[in-house]
Amino acid sequence: EKCKGCRFCIEFCPRDVLEMSRDYNAKGYHFPVVAQGKENDCTSCGYCEVTCPDFAIYVRSKIRSISEKDVVLT
Repeated sequence: EKCKGCRFCIEFCPRDVLEMSRDYNAKGYHFPVVAQGKENDCTSCGYCEVTCPDFAIYVRSKIRSISEKDVVLT
């Protein structure tokens, strides 16, 4: 609901994951959504979060299970 439609998150996404919604938020602006078919393309880089001047978007990483390959003992 904080989004003012500046499109910074869309422009700076290196994977082109976001697009503008056809819907409006409470302020009357179009807001970003994950583009259809791009649901698994986000790498959680955080560029969208860092570039948003209104702190209207944030990244939540998916929790994945840890396999033996992910654990490195030294």
